[in-house]
Amino acid sequence: MASSLDSYVNHTVSVITNDGRVIVGLLKGFDQTVNIILDDSHERVFSASAGIEQVNLGLYIVRGDNIAVIGEIDVETDSALDLGEIKAEPLNHVVH
Repeated sequence: MASSLDSYVNHTVSVITNDGRVIVGLLKGFDQTVNIILDDSHERVFSASAGIEQVNLGLYIVRGDNIAVIGEIDVETDSALDLGEIKAEPLNHVVH
């Protein structure tokens, strides 16, 4: 998996962690165990009653064993979304 992340470096990615958190940021680097470094990152906190809240994290490191999914984000499409109007249940923890 680590070698497939090369094309994502210096691109905006969304990371879903095993505990159901969604973190978006600029992928600055990673190592062989897929520990990743995100810059200018924020967590998107979902709610069924309110819109998506964004919590600024800044420079953030996520341990590789806590990552469920990593995907590149289309910045233009993402910036056009009105996150305050999107309502969704928070993700559950990943059960192994």
